[in-house]
Amino acid sequence: MTNKGHYKCVIIGSGPSGYTASIYASRAGLEPVLFTGLQQGGQLMDTNDVDNFPGYPEGVNGAQLMEDLKNQALRFGSDIRAEMVTNVDFSGDIKVLTIDNKYKVTAQSVIISTGASAKWLGIDSETEFRQKGGVSACATCDGFFFQGETVIVVGGGDTALEEALFLSNICKKVKMLVRGGKMRGSKIMQDKALAKDNISVLYNTNICEIKGDDSGVTNVEVETIYHTYQKIKHTIESKAVFIAIGHKPNTDLFKDYINLDENGYVIREAFSTKTNVEGVFVAGDVADTVYRQAITASGSGCMSALDAERYLSEL
Repeated sequence: MTNKGHYKCVIIGSGPSGYTASIYASRAGLEPVLFTGLQQGGQLMDTNDVDNFPGYPEGVNGAQLMEDLKNQALRFGSDIRAEMVTNVDFSGDIKVLTIDNKYKVTAQSVIISTGASAKWLGIDSETEFRQKGGVSACATCDGFFFQGETVIVVGGGDTALEEALFLSNICKKVKMLVRGGKMRGSKIMQDKALAKDNISVLYNTNICEIKGDDSGVTNVEVETIYHTYQKIKHTIESKAVFIAIGHKPNTDLFKDYINLDENGYVIREAFSTKTNVEGVFVAGDVADTVYRQAITASGSGCMSALDAERYLSEL
């Protein structure tokens, strides 16, 4: 397979972390090459309104925000390629990356910013209202738009409980739908949620269909299994559905070389973006199990580029 170039710094993945890393790496003279992957811009490409990214007082469309970051990186000379890294070899000092299973490039340093993908229910109406508005996987990002409304949170783990607690402070009612007969979240989180007057829980309940119009979600058809094993469908009025059944970090590509935690997230050194492999750094949601915000991803992208610059200057 042909080697089509050797670079000081290769960034794998776009989104706020990858583009920010590219901006800083370019300004540092690292001449980075960024491979966007399949979803250029990451999860924010599916987000209509971003109101909490600094510098946009009127808010910004998620796709536009990613385009702005991309253009800023291009302004400083970043080489951004709409291609996918399909294999890596981090066994040596020089890192080898296969692109689209067609050719290889080598790099002195690599920044992993492949992000994490939200897990979805997989029903057609979910996809429809992710586009129209009203279905989200991030209450911190989108809860603001449903202040004073009744909303639904799907899930029974700590993530769902955190989302419900956050929403309970700004929404009229929060209805949690739990697939099984009990929640999987920690007892302390369950106690906090159940102590809130405006949080209620429906167990043994699954969503059948999300309904609404061009302006967004209006109600949700669910199916509840009762103790008699009788399945009954009913409708819940709601302006939004927050899917909180977990995220999957996009790390399968690196598992043979990079230390991952039990959930597949990249383990980094404390107060650093360094991984266990010399010369390989990490940024964004692929290593973030807590915050998962565009601004924190951008911040870690900056950090990873600074760490890569220091690493290369010491060689």
